[in-house]
Amino acid sequence: MTREPVFYSFHYANDVFRVQQIRQMGVVAGDEPVSPNNWEQIKRQGDASVKRWIDDNMKYKRCVIVLVGNETANRPWVRYEIEKAYNSGKGLFGIYIHNLNCPRTGRCIRGVNPFDSFTINDGQQPLSAVIPCHDPGYNAYAGISNNLAIWVAGAIGAAKYR
Repeated sequence: MTREPVFYSFHYANDVFRVQQIRQMGVVAGDEPVSPNNWEQIKRQGDASVKRWIDDNMKYKRCVIVLVGNETANRPWVRYEIEKAYNSGKGLFGIYIHNLNCPRTGRCIRGVNPFDSFTINDGQQPLSAVIPCHDPGYNAYAGISNNLAIWVAGAIGAAKYR
């Protein structure tokens, strides 16, 4: 199976260590993480700078993976990335990462499905009805590692029919 280029969407402050574990699996060709210093510099330049960074980094990705921690669903830039991915016809799905162990905080509580707060079909259907959010189970590392490439391929394929 080919390593598709993906964009990871997540709450940086809470989940960066969990996300690093997923990137290091090497299952997909994930985007390189922005350093904390660079991210702060981008944010200080204002919303237009953040949008430009997101747009530039998402441009050639085939799939956006929302890594869902306990506060991800309410993060404004995650919401922007979800909307942009869906409207751009990219593959899109979520993975609950609460059971990945963070060296600072351990495990966390399961977050809310971020796709529940978006609607499609003139507001008649939640986005979560067509965009999956996978729960890899208690052994999250193995669940993600064993399924990530399959989930990416499925999301890219499903995007063709939206």
